[in-house]
Amino acid sequence: MNEKTVKEWIKKADHDLKIGKDEYTTKDPVTDMICFHMQQCVEKYLKAYLIFHGKEIKRTHIIEELIKECKNIDPDFQKLIEFNTHILTGYAVEVRYPGEFPEPSLEETKEAIEIAEKVRNFVLKKLKEKGINF
Repeated sequence: MNEKTVKEWIKKADHDLKIGKDEYTTKDPVTDMICFHMQQCVEKYLKAYLIFHGKEIKRTHIIEELIKECKNIDPDFQKLIEFNTHILTGYAVEVRYPGEFPEPSLEETKEAIEIAEKVRNFVLKKLKEKGINF
């Protein structure tokens, strides 16, 4: 495990979260990009946990796959399913391009931010239990 690498992944995830939360407070928030950043930060938090445990990182944006890999290390990660994390997977690609994907509502965007914050708190708690301090 490379603690420096894990912290770098957490820092990038925190940046995605900050961008989304800051944009949400503007007069006319860009909801599709906020949701994209929420998906990205959750993906990075989960990958940081996997890196901590020496796992090879798959090139995937599917949150459910990453949670499954984390559950193989710690069954407590099942709890993340209860946070409706699956919602975020749809924001990884489709929302970034014109097409049939509808613009997320303010309510959906707020939910995406709340999910990301819950995942952040969960993963950081797990990493702190293993001795990483942020």
